[in-house]
Amino acid sequence: MRFNNPAGFWNRVTARILDIIIISVSTALISIPLYGDLYLFTDVYNYRLIDLSGFLYGIILPIIWCGYTLGRRVVRNRIVGIDGGNVGFRTMLLREIVASIVYALTLGIGIIISAFMVSIREDKRAIHDFIAGTYVTKNACQKSPEEQFS
Repeated sequence: MRFNNPAGFWNRVTARILDIIIISVSTALISIPLYGDLYLFTDVYNYRLIDLSGFLYGIILPIIWCGYTLGRRVVRNRIVGIDGGNVGFRTMLLREIVASIVYALTLGIGIIISAFMVSIREDKRAIHDFIAGTYVTKNACQKSPEEQFS
């Protein structure tokens, strides 16, 4: 199978870093009206809130926004199915949950292997891409901006 314009390692890492910053800042700002204070990374509960918001962000946003998250949109890459089509709920659950379990069970070794896979393989697919049947492409979404959120 021919994968069209796959995104490389540094492109994907930059998108992930931007998404982490967006999730952390958003969660911090949301904590002010919820708890009356800006949370700091000193409480385990705050990590759970970030994990939950990051989990929902990583699953829901690509489904409704043509494979993009905010970080992916900035660096111009998006998640697509191996057929090049948009991702659905089942696909994103596999990509996020099952892959997270695999990475946890391998004590992080799976993440290192995935980094090498994205760096070395021609199709730039990581373990989580194989699990979910996806890849990350630099091709723009073919929908108009108005259609992307419908």
